[in-house]
Amino acid sequence: MELLAPFTGTVVAIPAKADQHVAAGEPVMVIEAMKMEHEVLAEQDGVVARVAVQLGETVTEGQPLVVVEPGATRSPARAVVDETEAAPEREDLHAVHERHDIGLDHRRPEAVAKRHEQGRRTARENLAELLDADTFVEYGPLMFAAQEQRRSRQELIERTPADGLVGGIGAVGGDPVVAMSYDYTVLAGTQGMRNHQKKDRLFEIAARRRHPVVLFAEGGGGRPGDVDMPIIAGLDCRAFSLFARLSGLVPLIGIASGYCFAGNAALLGCCDVVIATEDASIGMGGPAMIEGGGLGRYPPQEVGPIDVQYANGVVDLRVADDEAAVAAAKRYLSYFARTPHPGPHAVLDQTGLRDLIPVNRKRVYAVRDVIAGLCDQGSVLELRAGFAGGMVTALARVGGKTLGVIANDPTHLGGAIDADGADKAARFMGLCDAFGLPLLFLADTPGFMVGPEAERTATVRHFSRMFVTGANLSVPTGTVVLRKGYGLGAQAMAAGSFKAPLFTVGWPTSEFGAMGLEGAVKLGMRRELEAIEDPAERDRVYGATVAAAYERGRGVSMASYFEIDDVIDPVDTRRWIATLFDDASPAWWQTPGKRRPNVDTW
Repeated sequence: MELLAPFTGTVVAIPAKADQHVAAGEPVMVIEAMKMEHEVLAEQDGVVARVAVQLGETVTEGQPLVVVEPGATRSPARAVVDETEAAPEREDLHAVHERHDIGLDHRRPEAVAKRHEQGRRTARENLAELLDADTFVEYGPLMFAAQEQRRSRQELIERTPADGLVGGIGAVGGDPVVAMSYDYTVLAGTQGMRNHQKKDRLFEIAARRRHPVVLFAEGGGGRPGDVDMPIIAGLDCRAFSLFARLSGLVPLIGIASGYCFAGNAALLGCCDVVIATEDASIGMGGPAMIEGGGLGRYPPQEVGPIDVQYANGVVDLRVADDEAAVAAAKRYLSYFARTPHPGPHAVLDQTGLRDLIPVNRKRVYAVRDVIAGLCDQGSVLELRAGFAGGMVTALARVGGKTLGVIANDPTHLGGAIDADGADKAARFMGLCDAFGLPLLFLADTPGFMVGPEAERTATVRHFSRMFVTGANLSVPTGTVVLRKGYGLGAQAMAAGSFKAPLFTVGWPTSEFGAMGLEGAVKLGMRRELEAIEDPAERDRVYGATVAAAYERGRGVSMASYFEIDDVIDPVDTRRWIATLFDDASPAWWQTPGKRRPNVDTW
């Protein structure tokens, strides 16, 4: 049988010689074409009768190469192989494994030990805790800092693995996420030129695949020591623009533990939710930048400590440590999960709701108990609890389905809405709207906060955010008036009007008015009351008029004139809430593009 040249090429090897026994599938000649070598294989067992070409000869397609005559082949002596002995690893594969291994925690014992001594976990430990087992696909693990003009490549490989940013794609509860963590053991978690490129890559993938992003943001901001790339200021880096563009498209979760300054803090501030540990210090400028600006010297612990950033609203969730931060991130992500929240959905005895609001209309109560009673047990996650105490914002579930809850807290300013409370509520409305979460308002407010001190906080502008945001929501809303529903404040707790929500209902304790009834009587009957000379009679008339106003403003009266939809037994509230959920509405990850341009950072 003649073996023919499969294509034009040059003969670079002739393993088979005349009179040599060959087996089917054994190479008899090697031809090179376009810099690639191709083996010509024997098609049957036999003996080489003739070799028709010479080494180095150029052959054309179809040209005879070797003649093999059929026949039995001599069985070559076989080496005895110990099957228990592993085959040696190929050199190229070994080199790849070694490079990956250099950057892992077990190869950096001193850096890991230092983290553990501080009660902290490494970047890889946090990601391993966050992500489902064996789901992490890491991007750019072989990168190192762009500092070869200053240090040897081997030193950079060993000391700056992954260029200080570990990132990739994994899963949390079975749902895909993009997860990344600055590595504080590498150049203080600073933002290098190459890890900026890695972030760019992952942010673009998050946008393309609609994956949430979890960012562990610990670090000191920009890195001036990367000298391999010719830059002046580096202000054309794309990371901040690409990350900010994700706002409203996918959930963004930021975690700050330890020091988080400058560029790292800027990325953190773009996130929908900021989770911070007790030892966190968060600032737009770290100690070096502050001193460089001539503003004095401060230790990093004094620059944006947790007590400051929790009270001012920067931090949404305050947690003890890295472990608690990861748990909080996983819990937050669960409200945006693509898979249904598994049942059963336990609830408290709904009859207990009937007694949560005191009969004495001036007695305060715990509105968080109302929220917990209405929602599935253990499902309430309050955000920004340290800021704007008169307004409660929380994610929760009813019947396993996620919704947002906004409630007035009567223990703070009687539930009056101040500038901070309006900001907090408006921002939360935007967050829920961006991801298609229905909104439940639990109203108990005497109105917006008034007075000279309130006006110094720009209440006119801040309060109006609730109207502008509420009137432009695309998600369904519902309002339950627990007690006071007065004036513009009550309307703000109903997306601008009692007819704007899918329902506006009151509990038996609900009361309504265009403004606080005592104030309304004093203003409306000032001349009449002043005309009564007897103080006792004046007080009697005033009291009777207020009592009549309260009777007219009772929930049952409002419902009789259809200014609200009904006054309900608190036990029936969950049934009303269920009307907010429309299974026909596309989920956030199924919506083409964004529902809102972005989620307001404030």
